[in-house]
Amino acid sequence: MKIAVVGGGSTYTPELVDGFARLAGSLDVTELCLIDPAGSRLDVIGPYARRLMAHHGHPGTLTWTTDLDAGLTDAAVVVVQLRVGGQTARISDETFPLECGCVGQETTGAGGLAKALRTVPVVLDVAERAARLAAPGAWIVDFTNPVGIVTRALLDAGHKAVGLCNVAIGFQRRFAKLLGVEPGAVTLDHVGLNHLTWERAAYVDGVDRLPELLAGHLDDLAGPVQLPPSLLRLLGNVPSYYLRYFYAHDEVVREERDAPTRGQKVAEMETELLRMYADPALTTKPDLLSKRGGAFYSEAAVGLITSLLSGDGAVHAVNLRNGGHLPFLPDEAVIEVSARVDRDGATAVPSPPVGPELSGLISAVAAYEELAVRAAVHGGRDRVYAALLAHPLVGQHEYAEGLTQRLLAANAAHLAWAR
Repeated sequence: MKIAVVGGGSTYTPELVDGFARLAGSLDVTELCLIDPAGSRLDVIGPYARRLMAHHGHPGTLTWTTDLDAGLTDAAVVVVQLRVGGQTARISDETFPLECGCVGQETTGAGGLAKALRTVPVVLDVAERAARLAAPGAWIVDFTNPVGIVTRALLDAGHKAVGLCNVAIGFQRRFAKLLGVEPGAVTLDHVGLNHLTWERAAYVDGVDRLPELLAGHLDDLAGPVQLPPSLLRLLGNVPSYYLRYFYAHDEVVREERDAPTRGQKVAEMETELLRMYADPALTTKPDLLSKRGGAFYSEAAVGLITSLLSGDGAVHAVNLRNGGHLPFLPDEAVIEVSARVDRDGATAVPSPPVGPELSGLISAVAAYEELAVRAAVHGGRDRVYAALLAHPLVGQHEYAEGLTQRLLAANAAHLAWAR
């Protein structure tokens, strides 16, 4: 079986490769193919990834190519993890919104919309090629941000796709450590949209242990998401870190104005990681890779792909069609929830109703995401403006107008219709 990784030139790819080499015992992976237009990066990451496979004794072949069609041919699974514009575009996403007093972030707000506009057309092109060239029934696993928007665009176009994020698996690991149990023993009630999620329960042997965690480890839970413990106590759940952009928006903006962007930090890490990867003696993951982001991505990806191909029915947090699961959203919306996954795809696990303290924000952002998909697929200044106006972190004409101008100016090289 062949698995293709589109965006294989990422400095984070070795994490994914290491995961397949260590964990994919039940998957008969005969070839892992890294695809990227940046041949110079592949020339460094490819040999290093091959050494990782050999280090773990995996019998599969590691290949790499700049030819997208060749890399997709006969793949049973296509993992999409690309970044259009690289870290330069990310730094732009993290800075231009600040000029209007809005959060600068690559997946949330105006920066997230900019990324979606650049990314969706490219991913749809990859998917169309995969539909022609990949193995019959091949799955597309999207890890490309903004995952919810990209996944909806893929599903709207009729592709066999599921979106993946590593937020939930991070909480699973954290809760398990605090409870003194194995991670696999914890099942989450994970609900919301991509990068707008809450953990409402943590079941161990059918018993919700989250109230116990909130009572005894409140500071341990609030610290990593950088939100006040009193907020978690009031909500009775644990928001993801990305909720800080909503619950503490102005504080985040003040912090961002006085600090280097995350993109700038990652760009520096990438330079050093590529230097390390070029060392032919390196056969394991360097510690610096853990600071690159995407913790537990490989475990989440391997687990999801295993379920899609084996049909084991395991529970994963994925992005899928709403289909009535959250009754306050349209059926065609894409949500991120705990779901059982088999060969037919993902089915949301039944869960308690979502109260208005969450549903209002979910509804607002879901409406924005619908408009964002329209803008990304069809282009047009007015569609960009409409999406920004609908976003709860923008919401005013003056801000939407200013952000539209800045977004289009910053991304003209990537958006032919905006020139």
